[in-house]
Amino acid sequence: MGRGAHFWLVALAGLAANPVLALEYRSVTTAAILYDAPSNQARKLFIIARQTPVEVVVSVDKWVKIRDQGGGLTWIERANLSDHRTIQVTVTRAAVRQKPEEAAPLAFEAGKDVVLEVLEPAAGGWIKVRHRDGMAGYIRVTDVWGA
Repeated sequence: MGRGAHFWLVALAGLAANPVLALEYRSVTTAAILYDAPSNQARKLFIIARQTPVEVVVSVDKWVKIRDQGGGLTWIERANLSDHRTIQVTVTRAAVRQKPEEAAPLAFEAGKDVVLEVLEPAAGGWIKVRHRDGMAGYIRVTDVWGA
């Protein structure tokens, strides 16, 4: 292996092991205006719904650049974001199980774009969630966005 290839392998390994580069997700606390730049004088793009999960891309003072499920990048005021986590179903029908096992009994099903509250961090490919109606269970992380 050449010296240049070795450098890139070491660099990539360092990036993969660096927890600073982990994705950071937040939830929108209340319906909020999204902007095309970090300023109240910037162009208003649209309103994002309460509890929508978003990925934090960068923070600048009281502004946060976010990415939504569709990949769109916009700016939101930091005050409109919460550490309280939600996720959004990305498949047509997602099975939410009573235990984090494929063979576990069904707790409920959630349709595409349904927002669920995160109760416990993802582990072993499952994440514990609660529906707004109070039903809780485990859903596959591959069936949601924002995990």
